[in-house]
Amino acid sequence: MKNLWIIMPVLLMSLGTYAQDSLSTYSRQAAQNNISLKPGDSRFMLRGYYHTGLDAVTSEGETDYNFAGGTIAPILMYKQSDRLFFEAEFEGAFEDGEFEWGLEYADVAYVLNNYMTVRAGKFLLPFGTFMEKLHPAWINRLSTRPLGFGHDGIAPTTDVGVELRGAFHLGDVKLNYQAYVINGPQLKDGSEEPDEAGMLMFGYMADNNNDKAVGGRLGFFPFSSSALEIGLSALSGKVGDKGSRFADVRANLYAIDFSLVKNLSFMKSMVDIKGQYNYSQIGNANYKVPEDTTDLFYDFTNTSNSYYAQVSIRPSFVSNEFISNLELVGRYSSMDTPEGSLWEQSPTQLAIGLNYWIDWRTVIKLGYQTTDGLGDHDSPEPITQDMFYIHWAMGF
Repeated sequence: MKNLWIIMPVLLMSLGTYAQDSLSTYSRQAAQNNISLKPGDSRFMLRGYYHTGLDAVTSEGETDYNFAGGTIAPILMYKQSDRLFFEAEFEGAFEDGEFEWGLEYADVAYVLNNYMTVRAGKFLLPFGTFMEKLHPAWINRLSTRPLGFGHDGIAPTTDVGVELRGAFHLGDVKLNYQAYVINGPQLKDGSEEPDEAGMLMFGYMADNNNDKAVGGRLGFFPFSSSALEIGLSALSGKVGDKGSRFADVRANLYAIDFSLVKNLSFMKSMVDIKGQYNYSQIGNANYKVPEDTTDLFYDFTNTSNSYYAQVSIRPSFVSNEFISNLELVGRYSSMDTPEGSLWEQSPTQLAIGLNYWIDWRTVIKLGYQTTDGLGDHDSPEPITQDMFYIHWAMGF
């Protein structure tokens, strides 16, 4: 037994030396054959944005002052390999006195080649450019969205499905493309919200029928400098519930967008011009008259449109640091919803702002916005709403 205690340490040291020598030999052989000893080369990154501020909203002679409780949107990005990626964005904000989390998007992407990438899951729809590229608080030059986007908007936001995207050259012209198949938007039939019958709902995880919506966007850069981009988008699919009298109702959505970023040397400034036009056409349907017990129905031509145009100027090349960090921005937007619907309205909106960039992803925004002809489901008379705000947005 005494000899065993002497032999065991010697044996373990010998085995350790042999294993180390074997691993060193394998490492040298692997290096000579360009073989990685790692099972994978993954990377993880946390990004996102946050914003908060003070709003003063005046409507019908009354002014409400509110500190924005702050919205945080962490974005998780994971790289499994040079071809396989995952991304997800969560959005947290105060709603009715409680803090709530929501999933903005979550999708996986695989690079097929230099011209094609496929992704699947819940993703921001490339219907125009605003929702996919411009809506985050530190990227959006104003603290609000144009008419037609967001709550009660006519432009789609997110959906669940599969997408093929990429870019290529056609002669001297650069093009990018996205084509997708998704569950699609859903039609409000008025059973739960009678005053919104005929509107579309976007961003639902589950489908309400077996028909899948198809869509895409084609963008092209006519100039070699890539300063100007023009995009065309379309989306089509059935939107009614399966088995209902709305089962065959189809929606066709279209958009045109443009972006121009140009250095104005005579002003020592950068000018950024953006815009988008949206058009929505939904098939004919009969909706039940609210609070009627005699089976009365009504219908209307269900077409809507909206647009916005925005310009911002920043004297980035002025020698004075304070002035070079300032940015002046203005935006005009408009929306027309169907005549004869219970959600009929034709508001217009003018927004102006002055931004100060603390660094390239942190900005303080001071702005004013006025909206005329804003409708309310509870009151048929259009109203005017004025808003002053000061916000602080940060990307991280």
